[in-house]
Amino acid sequence: MSDHEGAVEPTPPESAEDSPRVTVLFAGQSQAWADWIGQQLERAGHPAVLIRWDPLHLKPADSALADLLEPPGHILVVLDDWYLRFDSEKYQGWARLLRDTLPQHRDRVAAVSVTAKPLPPAAATLRPIGLRGVGPDEARRRVLECAGSPGRPGGVVLERPIRFPDDRPGVWNAPRRNRQFTGREDAFERVHDILAASGEEGGRVVVHGLSGVGKTQAAMEYVHRFAGEYDIVWWVGASAKASAREGFAALAPALGLPQGSRLGEVITAVRGALETTGRRWLVVFDGAESPEAVGELIPEGPGHVLVTANSPEWPGLGAQLVQLPPFDREESVAFARRRAERLGEHDADRLAEAVQDLPLLLDQTATWIANNPAASIADYVRGISQGDPHTVSTMPSREYPASFQAAWSKTLNSLHETSAEAWELLKLLAHFSPDSVPLRLLQNARVSDLPPHLAALVTDPSSWNSALRTLSRVTSTPLEYDDPGRLGTRTVGSLRIHRLLHRFVRGSLPEQEHERATATACRVLVAADPRDPSGSHNWPRYAELIPHLEPSGALTSTDPDVRRLVLNCIEYLRVRGEFREGRRLSGLAVESWRPLSGPTDGLVLVATHQLAHMLRQLGEYGRAEELGRGTLRRLMAEGRGGIEVVRAKNGLGGTLMVLGKYAEARALFEEAAGETAALLGDWKVPRLLGIRHNLAVTLALQGHYAKSLSRHDEVLEECISVLGGKDHLTLQAGLYKAQMLRLMGRYGEALTIQEYNHRLHRQILGDDHPQTLTAQHNLALCLRRDGEPERARGLLHEAREAMLRRADATAFTCDYAMLLRELGRHDEAHELASEAAAGYAELLGAEHPYTIGAYDNVALVLRETGEHRAARDLSERNLRAFTRVLGHVHPWTLGSAMNTASARAADGDLPGAAELGRSALVRSVTSVGQAHVLSVNLQAGLAQDLRALGRRAQAAELLRDAVTTLTVALGENHRQTAYMRSGARPYWDFEPMPV
Repeated sequence: MSDHEGAVEPTPPESAEDSPRVTVLFAGQSQAWADWIGQQLERAGHPAVLIRWDPLHLKPADSALADLLEPPGHILVVLDDWYLRFDSEKYQGWARLLRDTLPQHRDRVAAVSVTAKPLPPAAATLRPIGLRGVGPDEARRRVLECAGSPGRPGGVVLERPIRFPDDRPGVWNAPRRNRQFTGREDAFERVHDILAASGEEGGRVVVHGLSGVGKTQAAMEYVHRFAGEYDIVWWVGASAKASAREGFAALAPALGLPQGSRLGEVITAVRGALETTGRRWLVVFDGAESPEAVGELIPEGPGHVLVTANSPEWPGLGAQLVQLPPFDREESVAFARRRAERLGEHDADRLAEAVQDLPLLLDQTATWIANNPAASIADYVRGISQGDPHTVSTMPSREYPASFQAAWSKTLNSLHETSAEAWELLKLLAHFSPDSVPLRLLQNARVSDLPPHLAALVTDPSSWNSALRTLSRVTSTPLEYDDPGRLGTRTVGSLRIHRLLHRFVRGSLPEQEHERATATACRVLVAADPRDPSGSHNWPRYAELIPHLEPSGALTSTDPDVRRLVLNCIEYLRVRGEFREGRRLSGLAVESWRPLSGPTDGLVLVATHQLAHMLRQLGEYGRAEELGRGTLRRLMAEGRGGIEVVRAKNGLGGTLMVLGKYAEARALFEEAAGETAALLGDWKVPRLLGIRHNLAVTLALQGHYAKSLSRHDEVLEECISVLGGKDHLTLQAGLYKAQMLRLMGRYGEALTIQEYNHRLHRQILGDDHPQTLTAQHNLALCLRRDGEPERARGLLHEAREAMLRRADATAFTCDYAMLLRELGRHDEAHELASEAAAGYAELLGAEHPYTIGAYDNVALVLRETGEHRAARDLSERNLRAFTRVLGHVHPWTLGSAMNTASARAADGDLPGAAELGRSALVRSVTSVGQAHVLSVNLQAGLAQDLRALGRRAQAAELLRDAVTTLTVALGENHRQTAYMRSGARPYWDFEPMPV
């Protein structure tokens, strides 16, 4: 029993102490009604005690009712569908006890009815007053009348008003309630207790159990039962990651949020709105395969999240687990008898034993019994229990017992015999995703894409609806209805087929029928392809199509139109930044298509390039290089040319650029640029602009800063001319121009351009787009170099946190560590710098320039914290590595030489420091020029070493020239000019370029 404290503070003189207590008795499924009734009584000045009463597992006894009748005051019984069980022979004892006892206390006992069904005589003797179908004011009047209350006000309400149970929350998309649902009271009570006790931190519950145990139905019942406690209830089908993300993002309009161009941005906005709203919310993620599928969708804050899943493995979510076991036997028997009325207690018990109390199997087998009234129940149950040995041996795992296949064989045979149209429809539907079969796609398909019998079915509304009803009735497949249109007409939008039944139907088909169904399903999906994955208005459609690619056979099809559909879905994933799912699908496509069509087939090449791109985005550079080299090698061996070869060279060049193989990457980009110009005859075509951009980036990576800046400037001007100022390639070109100005030491110009570029990124691509985060990263670096480190820190911290949720953020971590070092936060800087260095070493290898540079940053922090010997050893090692990998005159080598000279000086080796500083200065002037900030800092460092060696005149002259040069470039009051005048030791920190 559960007693609830009062919800009001009574007002004298007629206080609650003077008002009669009212005990509200209810079955679990009427919790929402009981809560509402209790609050109405409290507001009228009557202390209310709510008791959930379910005595049916006990023997009927007068003492049980005596305990309820002993406390003083009125008793109000809430009658619902639960009381219909008093009609069954098993509970006749309780029915007689209620019928004979409660009417004797009619002066104290009253009842209200919240069911639309006729009540059995035992309940009807209480003469209940109906609350269904009336408004909240009339329902309140009736409740108070039953309680014998004049309805006087009872004081100030301390709790938020409970919504009238017949009124849905303002934001609601849950599936319709299953009025035949039964049982699960203990699970509901546990889930509700966990969520109710969660407080401001919010509650997270994962309901898990075997497939077919009834998790979805239980979640649906929970949502309806406790809907009154929430202002927002949102149901997300989470069986596929893409549809889960789109389903969660679909909440945005209901929260008053704009629909952004990037899915990640919309998801972030929805999460933020839920985390900060004052409204009560519940979000259900139904059928989630793993934490990875929905983890980043789950909001924080004082709301509630309910997840249903097969697996109990949900680490890191902070959720409490509630296992949903099979029905207990009493629940099984009650459920089976409600599904098939001709089942007696004994037969229902035997059926429950045969199907091991699994709700789905009870539903399926009881459906067969209900639809085969002449069949022998004993024979049917015996067939399930013993089965055909061959059938039993097909059990794929312990999760799928033999009785599954026995029950479903009989169910499907019944469907085949009684409704050929429904059987043919089911065979086709088994070739779409079982979690949400898109009936709308079938109804909107071209008649020519369907076999004649199905074309006639979908074009005849009467036959179509009849087939769906039959299918739903015989297989217990739930139908999901679209929202009513303007005329209030509800239409079936989709249906769910249990995954085991789905697999069983497919496996039961002869190969020829399977091939026909596959071809039809693929044609339906092709007809639904908007053929424009870059258009934001098409994204929900692509999210809907993706789950059906595998079950339809699209990924193994040789039809060019079907393959183009697959490629469009993969491109949608690339545009939306969904790289993991993109890698999976493109990998499956390549694996399937290559043996059938050859590795250099045009569509196979597109899938291969997409796979390489996804691999690069996910940091799998070795696999991306292997794939790219193999593709280019095969094309060249076949003597192929044209755009296919250009794309292969550009893609491989992009991978090599990331891997630090700059010379080879540059050669490939130069070849690709020349071949594209020869093919297309215009240096300003978008494809060529992208290649020329890559070439400019490679020049910068090789240390040719001036040449790179010139190329980026040209690309930017041509992007504006050809694509306009707001194309993503134009924004990218502007970002890289600002980066090169910064690397050239032209900080003011760089900052001006990047502030504008960052604003454009946010306006056009959204805050959470990876390219926007890179623009924010570059803005932070520009601010830092131009003397605003605190503002830079805030922006870089924000960008890093956002990037950590999406992709590899090692470059952001590397630069953030150096910014913290500059601000004096050395412990944090050392931790993050070490993290970045280890990350690059694992990802790219010890000899990659980024790994060497990241370790040079670690050495810089060590020197500043007084660990001079360790700093020198690490600096010397880094300098040798840079020289070996990039040569003597690369700016990164020269920067490392600056730090190594400083480490030598701090370690007491002044001659060695001066020698290295002088050599590096000469090389820097040759590489980047006398006035470049790198050369000026090397000159100032050399001056310090010479002064320490006693060469004061030479040192003073070098320092004076350095300060003058920096003053001319940056201004007398610039932070870096002041730093140099102060006599502090110059330093260089490594900044990994985005590629």
